[in-house]
Order: sequence, then structure tokens, then C-alpha cells
Amino acid sequence: MRSKRRLAAGAAVACATLAVTFAGVSTASANTAYGCGYPQVCFYKTQARWDAQSWNAAYKDVTSGYQNLSSAAYGAYSVFNSRNDDGALLHYTNGQTLCLGPNTIVWNNSWVVDKIRIMDSPTC
Repeated sequence: MRSKRRLAAGAAVACATLAVTFAGVSTASANTAYGCGYPQVCFYKTQARWDAQSWNAAYKDVTSGYQNLSSAAYGAYSVFNSRNDDGALLHYTNGQTLCLGPNTIVWNNSWVVDKIRIMDSPTC
């Protein structure tokens, strides 16, 4: 009987040790989607670039104002925000703005995006 109790106690300790080991392992916080690495806002100039998951330009700095887009990003077909906690305020040449939330995609259609402001908040 004592050997069964020792075996059960040993198994419990082994399971607890295993649980602690797995609990201490975390998944990588860096990820990619649509070819866009975390934490970036990626601009895809054409549908072909979007389909290939190959962005033309990426921005990652939180700013207090708008950044003018480079020619590689200006007028992008689509934009993907890979950030988990930060929104990106997109400005368009028609004066409209759009808050691109975390892990969100926008297809710009006929609107021409010309500026970006990455916010330190999921809502813009």
C-alpha cells in the first residue's frame, strides 16, 4: 500500500512540475499576418501586392501628429494594422479620416490615403 501512495505522490509531483514548465512557456508575441510583421501598419500599393502578402511600406512609430506617407504608401490599395493595442488614424486627400483598429484591414477603393498617425490607444 505504501508503494502505491509513493507512486501516486510521485506522479502528482511530476504532473505539477510539468504544469509549471508549460505554464512558464509563452508563445511568441511577435507575429505576422499578410506579410506584415508586428508591430507595424503595412501599406500595399496594389491588389497584386496584397495577394502576394508583400507590403510596399510600413510604419511603426507612435506619433503626436500625422506623418506624411512616402510615395510607396501614398494612395495604397489596402492597409493592415498588425499592432495588438494601437489604432492607426488614416487621413485621406478628401479630408476624411478612418480609425484602423488593431489587427484590422481596410481597402481604400477610390479614396487616396496620404497621412498616418499611430495612436497609443486601440481607438483613435
